[in-house]
Amino acid sequence: MTPLRIAILGCGNMGMAFAKAFLHYNLVERADLLLLGRDAAHCQRLDATHQGLPTGLLEAHVGSYDVVMVAVKPQDFNKIAAGLRAVLQPTQVVVSIMAGIPIGRLQRELGHQQVMRAMPNTPALLGLGITGFSAAPEVERSRLHQVENLLNATGRSIFLEDESLLDAVTAVSGSGPAYFYYIVQAMMQAGRELGFSESVAGLLVKQTMLGAYHLLNTSDKSPDELIAAVASKGGTTEAALREFQAGHLAETLKAGMKAAQQRATELAKE
Repeated sequence: MTPLRIAILGCGNMGMAFAKAFLHYNLVERADLLLLGRDAAHCQRLDATHQGLPTGLLEAHVGSYDVVMVAVKPQDFNKIAAGLRAVLQPTQVVVSIMAGIPIGRLQRELGHQQVMRAMPNTPALLGLGITGFSAAPEVERSRLHQVENLLNATGRSIFLEDESLLDAVTAVSGSGPAYFYYIVQAMMQAGRELGFSESVAGLLVKQTMLGAYHLLNTSDKSPDELIAAVASKGGTTEAALREFQAGHLAETLKAGMKAAQQRATELAKE
């Protein structure tokens, strides 16, 4: 099979996470991976930071690449849509990782049919991400599988036939790491208030989270069963859980995730 040629528009954390993963797993040759800059000055910065990788502007032979990944902020899509539309070729696949912008809008504004939409999360930076993705009916099955293989380079991926679920993916896993960090931060703060130094509180909480994750991931027990295994009747854990329930912690978390989903839907209209 002919090696893929990939151009990435938007070379921030997520765009470069994918670029590095593609190279790490030999999914693309260095000469076939193009980093697209906003302007000449941006290209110069990319050259300095990522020496050895080709860089260029939108008009720099983008039409000869098989996959064009759009990794700009959704608020910036309007700024790049016309330029991208002018250089796209019918056989290319556009893969958008912009939150909230649906495939239909991408097709209309880019004048292009072969469009896929994906929602990764920041653990992709370590190869531990999870990416939900959908595709327009016009995307050829062989190309869909090639893109799925690319997405898996940053962790795991899940194909969703119902594109509307991608806003829920954004709320659950796309934004999910921030919820986790928020809880960790609160636990570390509580540890300091209980008398530990910042470093000791951090060690206790981080190692507890790491161990709890691995136990959850390898156990055949449900979260409720794992909670019950820690929370003996009349004990310390039960006292903590009682406070969480009184403060409606679970309901607050669910409300926050629903707000994230709503915001993802709003972004599609901006």
